[in-house]
Amino acid sequence: MRICFVSDTWSPDINGVAHTLGHLSRELTARHITLQLVRPRPDNGSRAEGIDDELQVRGFHLPGYQAIKIGLPAGRALARLWQARRPDAVYIATEGPLGWSALRQARRLGLPVASGFHTNFDHYASDYGVGWLEGSVTAVLRHFHNRTGATLVPTAAQVRALSAKGFANVQVMSRGIDARHFSPDKRDATLRESWGAVEHQPVALHVGRMASEKNLDLLVESVEAMQQIQPDLVTVLVGDGPLRDNLQRRLPNAIFTGFINRESLARHYASADIFVFPSCSETYGNVVAEAMASSLGVVAFDHAAASELITSGKQGLTVPVGDEAAFIEQAVSLCQHPASYSQLGRLARQRVAATGWDRITDDFLRILLSLKETSDDATNALRL
Repeated sequence: MRICFVSDTWSPDINGVAHTLGHLSRELTARHITLQLVRPRPDNGSRAEGIDDELQVRGFHLPGYQAIKIGLPAGRALARLWQARRPDAVYIATEGPLGWSALRQARRLGLPVASGFHTNFDHYASDYGVGWLEGSVTAVLRHFHNRTGATLVPTAAQVRALSAKGFANVQVMSRGIDARHFSPDKRDATLRESWGAVEHQPVALHVGRMASEKNLDLLVESVEAMQQIQPDLVTVLVGDGPLRDNLQRRLPNAIFTGFINRESLARHYASADIFVFPSCSETYGNVVAEAMASSLGVVAFDHAAASELITSGKQGLTVPVGDEAAFIEQAVSLCQHPASYSQLGRLARQRVAATGWDRITDDFLRILLSLKETSDDATNALRL
């Protein structure tokens, strides 16, 4: 079987889309499935590992998001590639100009197509002060995804939300966790010492892009409230983005690491105690599962991964979306009770430890094979 991925982002980019595609591609390669990749040409000219056939197209960087490159339409190049080496199925992960171009060519050539709804662009409209565009953004996304055979989302809640907005053929492809990599066994006393944290001193961690859509005002308010009641709390923020300077001014005592590699990230998770995650913009939120696998006590809204994985009070603490006062209250309460965040962390790891990417890849292949069979049946019917 040959599968073609079309995406504006790929490893080593640091984001949820690249994270998911990286795990899927490694699992598929291990099953001896041939992979094609269509993506914007990286600035360093590198080629993707484990890909049999790669087409790189022209692209441009988004202002303020230099880490992200958007692919330009490449209809002719796509047609040449797919006519020469026809894939059995196409997975379009991003809805930019390249994704639209790929969708047109795939439909013209009769290729089965699935799409991924990885990013809540309609939600971002409000976060960036153009909420009046939300309806238009939703309409454009709906038009795109409804022209594919299936739209894959990470949670059942997302299926219900998109279906209510008129999206068709929405199916769940959840997310996995590498519980061998993200593990409490990687707790590092030397790293904690570098933060100024002694053995039983609480450490609160946040991991994520430092941008408007991540609800960072609430993060600041939560950390300030936690420090008022627990003055020896150490706060560590992993990630980068346009609001990092602002956050450093507002949280002068916090430790800012910037982006770190995967191995270091696992040590940072395991060396903390509490994970504070106030964002509601994710379709999933891999960092929540990573924190849970690392045995952290998680405080989050009842949304996306946290909603799927946490029963509040058992594997973590969740509050209704939008109830910021309750979020702060839970964070403040948790940082005062080491036994509570230790117990939540142990149960959190048990909850996610068996959710491997092999099972997620099974679901992905099942959906693509179903689309291929439907496409083959339609082709055979036309020949009769």
